[in-house]
Amino acid sequence: MTSRLDLEYDGSAFYGWARQDGRRTVQAEVEAALSRILQREVPLTVAGRTDRGVHATGQVASYEGPVVRAEALNALLPPDVAVRACVAAADGFDARRDAVSRSYRYRVHAHRERSAFEAGRALFWPRRLDRDLLHACAALLPGKHDFTAFTPTETYHHRFTRNLLVARWAQDGDVLAFEIEADSFMRHMNRVLVGTMLQVAQGRRTLEDFAGLLDGAHRRDAGPTAPPHGLYLTGVRYVRS
Repeated sequence: MTSRLDLEYDGSAFYGWARQDGRRTVQAEVEAALSRILQREVPLTVAGRTDRGVHATGQVASYEGPVVRAEALNALLPPDVAVRACVAAADGFDARRDAVSRSYRYRVHAHRERSAFEAGRALFWPRRLDRDLLHACAALLPGKHDFTAFTPTETYHHRFTRNLLVARWAQDGDVLAFEIEADSFMRHMNRVLVGTMLQVAQGRRTLEDFAGLLDGAHRRDAGPTAPPHGLYLTGVRYVRS
């Protein structure tokens, strides 16, 4: 049988999701806990591999094997990763291949003074921002675009066109959140989008310049990569699960 895990984690102390020799990763922690319960190795398939320092509130993974109690798994997991649910899935369900979209949120703490509670959870931004320009940037994103400018030049990607379903900025108190949903994402794509939009909102580049980047420009033409600690994988959508 196939089982589905719904997970959340604070990525601050992890070297990302994917298992790496000699480094602490989310995959290694969860697989170790599963293996202790099921008494065998249990490889996981994940919906979206997150980079070092990136958080998740809606990660999904699948494995071949019986459902286990979420409480039992959480008793074996460290405090910075938690299983929210473990349920039976359709036979052959694959958390990565069957995903039709993934959603992310990037949080910016836009205030003159830092916050003790947002440290490590949002990008601290004490400088001025034109929020209307942020909204205008986001409005350009839905639809199909060539995002070559928003991923590292040295990459394993062969296809650079992505279909963005949702892109918007929302505000909650002092925090600005960039919310984005797409069929799939490239490495660093969301963080480079945020870094570039912040340049527009500062007046360091024009809205027209940003629009021109969506047609396959070179990586050097876009802005900086925003730091990972503001980024969260918030959800994965499936036709079946």
